[in-house]
Amino acid sequence: MAIEDQEELKGDSPNDAATPEKDGPEKDGPEKDGPAANELVDDGPVGDGSMERGDDETESLNLDVQVTSPSACQRHVTVTVSREDIDRYLDDAYSELMATSDVPGFRKGRAPRKLVETRYKKEIGEQIKGSLLMDSLGQVSEAEDFAAISEPDLNLDAIEVPDDGPMTFEFDIEVRPEFEMPQWQGLKLARPVRDFTDKDVNRELEKMISRYGQLAPHDGPASAGDYLSVNITGSYQDNQISHEEDRLLRIRPTLSFSDGRLEGFGPLAEGVHVGDRFRGQVELTQDAPNELLREKTIDVEFEVLEVKKLKLPELTAGILQEMGEFESEEDLREAIFANLNRQLQYQQQQQVRQQISNELARNADFDLPPGLLKRQSHRELERAVMELRRSGFGESDIRAHENELRQNSANSTARALKEHFILERIAEAENIEADEGDFEKEIFLMAAQSGESPRRVRAQIEKRGLMDVLQNQIVERKVLELIQSNARFEDEPYEIGESDIEAIPIAAGGGDGVASIHDASHDSDSTASDQAASDQAALADTEKANKGQEEEAATETSAD
Repeated sequence: MAIEDQEELKGDSPNDAATPEKDGPEKDGPEKDGPAANELVDDGPVGDGSMERGDDETESLNLDVQVTSPSACQRHVTVTVSREDIDRYLDDAYSELMATSDVPGFRKGRAPRKLVETRYKKEIGEQIKGSLLMDSLGQVSEAEDFAAISEPDLNLDAIEVPDDGPMTFEFDIEVRPEFEMPQWQGLKLARPVRDFTDKDVNRELEKMISRYGQLAPHDGPASAGDYLSVNITGSYQDNQISHEEDRLLRIRPTLSFSDGRLEGFGPLAEGVHVGDRFRGQVELTQDAPNELLREKTIDVEFEVLEVKKLKLPELTAGILQEMGEFESEEDLREAIFANLNRQLQYQQQQQVRQQISNELARNADFDLPPGLLKRQSHRELERAVMELRRSGFGESDIRAHENELRQNSANSTARALKEHFILERIAEAENIEADEGDFEKEIFLMAAQSGESPRRVRAQIEKRGLMDVLQNQIVERKVLELIQSNARFEDEPYEIGESDIEAIPIAAGGGDGVASIHDASHDSDSTASDQAASDQAALADTEKANKGQEEEAATETSAD
């Protein structure tokens, strides 16, 4: 039941002055799956759950409520409103209308009640239907022990106020699953660790410098690591299903689309010249946008428009300034070292999170409705992208992970939601919340990676309605830190993997358009220099953050 439906519940009054005032919902705060669901359960009743009488006395509705549980996250609710309550609401509505009613042949407010009831029967019927529904939902929310996570599926048009007998309506609603709190203290977990060396920093420095290179046209054959400007055409059984013009791709072993992967892309592309065409095959995932071709194998053809080679720059003072206003190579190396540790922390959190989820889910196993998974998939994708960005990853790495999530949307969303429900329960039990300082830190780290100001990043998050996603991210991280503080760890070496995936935010199989979460400036057809923008911002702000923390620590020591 969306906001528009809630307004419709109030009905059209026959006369503005005759409209009985009811307490309606407050439509504030961030949405989760729907404001109506939050109003229904989490934030109190939708209406005041009663009919106002005399000196602030209230009289509850005499409801018969039947609740069944088709699954752990679903409730089917049937509500029966007694005839006595219907008549009471009708009597109050007509009594209030009498003084202002207009009936031909009578002065205003002087018509007999029977004539008023006959003239305004339809309007009053719609009005009290809305009032009864609003107040019934409010009373159900107070009486029933479940927390809604979606809007009630309520068909208003199918509900009528009968001339005789009770009024019955029913709806389906998705709720937080009920499960026993799993034992989370004392878990035994594996944790990746690494002491980064100069060799690690050198390798990362070389990657960073390459992002500030210039792409130059090349007349000869393409080699691994070169760039191709291509037209991409997807087809199934010789029928074209997708087409993209002038996409810039780097030759890497695997090409990742949002709906599948082309393994062996590197060998196919190596050796090609301008004007050549080459083909590969992609097996679409079960979550591909083109539903008719899910899990089918399609052909993808590439027409080579241009071959480009990357010319690396020297690490001059000018490049150091461009990369983040670094005074020396040593300053840059320190920033890279800090960024590597941020990425290691992310990998530690992700691996620990997965282990914790596996351990806790053994005692909290429940199915999730397909509708809930579909609605939450995009929000989970945005949460994952925000987490990667605050952890210092570059746009190419983020795109690859985004495509991986899209390719396994249902499974990844189900896993993330189960983790969320479990961690949320622990957070409630341990009184863990997100405060303003937590928000500022998260936004600062994301701003560091995107190269924008924290104020602008916060405005974008608020505009897109993602503050609740950010809040969940903060709370879940705090819970994970609590679990880790009570866990027993077994350290294992962390290996830095070389990126062998080139990711582009398009669906090879066509279907609904796939919109990347990133800004247009980070799209796959950007140059190497463009892609370096977020990396230089991350390094620069990492350096600033380190200096700021040192100054803050010195200030606190002085104050102490």
